[in-house]
Formats: sequence, structure tokens, C-alpha cells
Amino acid sequence: MATLHAVSATVTDQPGMLFGLTKVLADHRANIRYVDMHTAVGDAEIYLEFALDDGIDAVMDDLRAVDGVVRIEETPSFAKIYGKRIIIMGGGAQVGQVALGAIAEADRHNIRGERISIDTIPLVGEQELAAAVRAVTRLPRVRLLVMAGSIMGGAITKAVEEIRQNGVYVISLNMAGSVPDAADLVVSDPIQAGVMAVMAIADTAKFDIVRQQKRRY
Repeated sequence: MATLHAVSATVTDQPGMLFGLTKVLADHRANIRYVDMHTAVGDAEIYLEFALDDGIDAVMDDLRAVDGVVRIEETPSFAKIYGKRIIIMGGGAQVGQVALGAIAEADRHNIRGERISIDTIPLVGEQELAAAVRAVTRLPRVRLLVMAGSIMGGAITKAVEEIRQNGVYVISLNMAGSVPDAADLVVSDPIQAGVMAVMAIADTAKFDIVRQQKRRY
């Protein structure tokens, strides 16, 4: 059975570094699951998550041998550190109240071994929100989106329907517009919406959002 590994590489900021690292993984028949890159002072950082059937020692040796690698180390994966993600987007006041409930509930589960992180983005405008909703499927580890606002519809509703087809659950506040009709669950109280969002994805909770689909609270 393949084991998930994660490595963080400090490399010189030059062309071909990503190719060099991924070629090593391909040669070892590692299945790359996630890549993240950013520049540091004078160097660049490349983070890789990959699944591997065999041991990692030979892979680490070959990665260190790539020309331009300054330092490389095995590190816990983002899934182990940050776990599952909930995104809350919409109006600032509503987003803040949903986050209040979600963070308090996540803390209760995380001290029991869960890893659930909460991300927020106060945002206005139909096209801006629709684009942000669609971008959720490109973010790693996102399990659920909370739509927090007073009126949402049109292009936002279409975006909500699209990401639900890709396996992302959506909870909506009870608001004007058609977004509540497209969501998995509608909750009137924003604090309770945050609590229920965490309960919906927590392995340590006994709340099944599938059984609550299209309900309003």
C-alpha cells in the first residue's frame, strides 16, 4: 500500500528545478499529489506531497543529488498539520459571525485529534463571488464552503451548483436570492451555520450533512 510523504526543498531560483525534482519522483514511480512553490530571499522553496510504495531513503538521496538543491527535508504533510478546510465567503459582518461559530467548534474537535482549519474572505459583487466560489475546487483540502451574505444569486448560484458537483458541500445562510435553493443546507443563524459546518466534516462528530440535504434551520 502506498504511503503519503511530504518534502520541502530549498533550491536555487533558476529554470528547471521543478523538473529536476519531479523527474526523481517519476523515476521512483512516486505518485505526486500536491505541489506548492514560493520564492525566498535568494532561493526558492518547493513543497511536494507524493505517494510511494517503497521506502523514502533512496528518494531523498536522489533529490539531494539534483543540481541546484540547497537543502531538502521530509516534513509532515499539510493534511496532517492543517487538515480539512472550510471556506467562508460573503459579507464581512456575516462572515465574521459564521467564523465565530466555526472556530469555536473546530477548537472543540481539534483538541480531540481532528485537524480542521477555517479560512475567510469578505467579498462583494456577483462576478467576484462567482469566481471565488469556482476557485474553491482549485484549493487543496477544501471540504465545505459557507455562503454568508444577505443576497446572492445569478452567477453565484451557478458556481455553487458546479462545485457541489465536484464534491464540495455548501451551507448557505438564509438570505434573499437563489443561492439558498442551490446549497446543501440552509441555516438562519450565522454562528450556528459555522458550528454545523464543522460538524458536517468532522470525523469526531455525529452529524451527517447528507441526511440534512435541502433542510432549512
